[in-house]
Amino acid sequence: VQLQASGGGLVQPGGSLRLSCAASGRTFVSYALAWFRQAPGKERDLVAAISWTGAGTYYADSVKGRFTISRDNAKNTVYLQMNSLKPEDTAIYYCAARWSRDIVPPREYNYWGQGTQVTVSS
Repeated sequence: VQLQASGGGLVQPGGSLRLSCAASGRTFVSYALAWFRQAPGKERDLVAAISWTGAGTYYADSVKGRFTISRDNAKNTVYLQMNSLKPEDTAIYYCAARWSRDIVPPREYNYWGQGTQVTVSS
C-alpha cells in the first residue's frame, strides 16, 4: 500500500490543523493505521493509531484530548485532527499502516508515507 500525507503547515500556538493520509494500491479496510511524529534530534514516536473499523483508537499521553484520529474507508483516507497545538507539537508527521484488524505495537508498522511538516510557532 502506498501512503501520501498532506495538510501540514505553519500554525500559531492554540491553533488547529487537520492532516490527511491517502492510501492506494491495496484494499484499505484491512489495515491498522497510525500517525507518528519526529522532532529534530529526537526519535520517531507514535502519536495515534486506529483499528480497521475505527472502533479502536490509541493516543499518546501528550496529545490526549487535543488530537483525534479517524478514517474513511470509502475514501481510503486517515485523518489526524490536531487542536490546541503547542510549540512542542512541531515535528514531521508520518502516516503508517500495517495489515491487521487491530492496533499493533509501533515497531510493527511496515508501510510509511513521506511525512508532512507541522510547525507551531508565533
